[in-house]
Amino acid sequence: MPVVAPIAPRGFFVTGTDTGVGKTRVACALLRALVRSGVRAVGMKPVAAGAVHDAEGLLNEDVVELNAASTFVVPRALVNPYCFEPAIAPHIAAARAGVNIELARIVTAFDALARQADMVVVEGAGGFCIPLGDAFDSADLAKRLDLPVILVVGLRLGCLNHALLTAQAIRARGLRLAGWIANRIDPAMEAVDENVIALADRLGAPLLAEWPNAPAGALELTLEWLDGA
Repeated sequence: MPVVAPIAPRGFFVTGTDTGVGKTRVACALLRALVRSGVRAVGMKPVAAGAVHDAEGLLNEDVVELNAASTFVVPRALVNPYCFEPAIAPHIAAARAGVNIELARIVTAFDALARQADMVVVEGAGGFCIPLGDAFDSADLAKRLDLPVILVVGLRLGCLNHALLTAQAIRARGLRLAGWIANRIDPAMEAVDENVIALADRLGAPLLAEWPNAPAGALELTLEWLDGA
């Protein structure tokens, strides 16, 4: 029988063990690596909380970075369908603004991006199960988009439990954990190497990169693992 090549994913969903663990940095690094390899790639942050006003309305800094790392700039309404000014939980920010976050609107924006690009790198808000409304959360969004998931693990005390529970939640939704990033966000953390080894033994997905706490603009993800993603 002929060998059938695997269908390449339309993109990736970048999530984290918590907020502030480096999801935007990972999403941008992945975008830059894809662009360098000749892939037309764009970033998307469906829901953002924490923004300033500009001439077009509310602007989130993560959205600016994702757009800058993309192959081409697309309308903000597609990259970031929902944006809220206070840097608080998205469902609370939405409620205060009198807005209902709708999955259908996000999926429509994603499909529009996917028609223009080979891959869409979607950055989730907060952790994997952060609420987005009364009856759904970020995990529901990831499931609706049906993308392989990249997990950013913020290396600090408690990360083992957070990472393992997040991996369980990803798989419980029928999604595939394509790989994970170890990000040393706490420079004072003890036994960092031992924690990384423990996660590598237990997460059941490839460790794509291990990053130091200090910023390093040259850091990029390699693309070798994408063949099996």
